[in-house]
Amino acid sequence: MVGYRIGIDVGGTNTDAVILDDRLSVVASVKRPTTRDTGEGVADAIDAVLAASGVDPALVAHAMLGTTHCTNAIVERRGLGRVGILRLGAPATTAVPPLEGWPADLREAIGDHAYLLPGGFEVDGRLLAPLDERAVREACARMRGEVDAVAVVGVFSPIDESQEERVAEIVAEELRVPVSRSARIGSLGLLERENATVLNAALMQTLTRMAGGFVAALRARGIPATPYFGQNDGTLMQLEYALEFPVLTIGCGPTNSIRGAAHLSGATDALVVDIGGTTTDIGVLVDGFPRQSAHAVEIGGIRTNFRMPDVLSVGLGGGTIVRTDGNSVTVGPDSVGYRLPEEGLAFGGSTLTATDIALAVGGAEIEGLTAPDVEAGLGSVAWAAMRAILEDSIDRMKPNAAPVPVILVGGGGIIAPAELEGVSTLIRPDHFGAANAVGAALGEVAGQIEKIYRADPSDRRASRADAAAEATERARLAGADPATIEVVAVEELPVAYSDGTAVLIRARAVGRLAA
Repeated sequence: MVGYRIGIDVGGTNTDAVILDDRLSVVASVKRPTTRDTGEGVADAIDAVLAASGVDPALVAHAMLGTTHCTNAIVERRGLGRVGILRLGAPATTAVPPLEGWPADLREAIGDHAYLLPGGFEVDGRLLAPLDERAVREACARMRGEVDAVAVVGVFSPIDESQEERVAEIVAEELRVPVSRSARIGSLGLLERENATVLNAALMQTLTRMAGGFVAALRARGIPATPYFGQNDGTLMQLEYALEFPVLTIGCGPTNSIRGAAHLSGATDALVVDIGGTTTDIGVLVDGFPRQSAHAVEIGGIRTNFRMPDVLSVGLGGGTIVRTDGNSVTVGPDSVGYRLPEEGLAFGGSTLTATDIALAVGGAEIEGLTAPDVEAGLGSVAWAAMRAILEDSIDRMKPNAAPVPVILVGGGGIIAPAELEGVSTLIRPDHFGAANAVGAALGEVAGQIEKIYRADPSDRRASRADAAAEATERARLAGADPATIEVVAVEELPVAYSDGTAVLIRARAVGRLAA
């Protein structure tokens, strides 16, 4: 029996859906406007792709969703849960309290329930301060009924998780709310790791609501599929794992496009340029997967240190507004977004957009539309400006000065010229407009671990084996078939300010979807 899979990607302008067969070939792809209530847009996209494919819903075995829902919740400060913060770091870290530097509106959205308690470790693993369980219970008593989730953050907890684990047990006893532990989310830096953990806790109920609507839409249509969510490294995680780590969905939009571009084009190493209705996202494809950022990432004005894709976003898309002021032309960065079919000149509206420019200069064609009447000089100047934005952005992401292959995807890809400076080959694969949904459906599941070990520098085999085993277990928990899991990378990094026996080991394991 053929087992189909549905991939859905919810963007700021459009919601894309595809159906793949058991050979991962595209059976059908559709594009529907993203709605204010994202669940309605997802349901519409599912109905449309089922109708386009003729596939029996009962034969869909897996359903994958990539969504910007959590990102939007942070940026727009809506739908976030109230978070209690337990930092285990007194008296050493009292100079910088939790949420220091956070925007006032975001602090207000998650509530004022931060407690700095005794605890933590030194960088070499020595005890900084013993855990005060009575203080933890007293903090829980003050938070009872006031928070939806709790973030537990210990000083250097990636070196020793024992205090965080014990505090999580106490919170479960006292409050019965979800707990987000920093050692499982971020790396060494205390404040960045704390920020990521608090955001994760704030998003737990946000993604729970989104997941409920997704599952309900599937079941209402007789689709028995196992639901999965896309995560930041271009792989998948099953529903239960995603609800524990919702922060890992934040960067899945660009990574879905990169993975989908690789699958549709057959390329393994290239730049991927994803042009949507509002922005152009440029990522780097390395061995078939997105390159991860080596730097701290800001989300909604908050500096974090969990894994995220290395992506450059610029304000150029199909709906980008083009303005004139005398002899000067300004392209973006604002956009009409999902309102392009109503507001663009070519569609009968009154706003000049990047799509109108592409049509006017003959750089693109859209079936059923006539090129708008744009003065020739204006069109050529705006077209050159759009090209310059793309070329400059590609140049910033190239590994060196040599021309590179570029895979062009996204519904707004029609605004890109056929040739670009610094590009050796410009690839526009079939179904390029739905590459993000294809990437969401591809179906590899990964587990990753970053952990500090103390061992003799001459023999760290046991430490590497332990990290590999934990990455394998995380891949299994995320939904991978245990028989297919392989450890694909184990990396050692020195730990600053240590005596030389400490090492940070990163391990990554990947497997296929469990049946």
